[in-house]
Amino acid sequence: MIWAYKYDDDFIYLPSADILIDIENGEEIPEGYTSIKPQGGLFIATFDPEKEEWYEGATQEYIDSLFPKAPPTEIEVLRQQHAELVFTLMMGGVI
Repeated sequence: MIWAYKYDDDFIYLPSADILIDIENGEEIPEGYTSIKPQGGLFIATFDPEKEEWYEGATQEYIDSLFPKAPPTEIEVLRQQHAELVFTLMMGGVI
């Protein structure tokens, strides 16, 4: 028995649709499935049937949106304010 990995009409992996195929008893891999396991670390695993391999289907913009930049901590804000104050004083400016 082997695992078969499902992909949709756009060749995007559907992890909840994996099935076991009993190839020893003559079962064949159905259309829309492959015996090639998608490698880990892909955000949108997409199958290329011609090359018979999985590739990253997500854009860098989409991947970046999954990891929003955290707001600055209080100490980071204070450091920035301090740097701006020192710069203003060094330039002879008035606060």
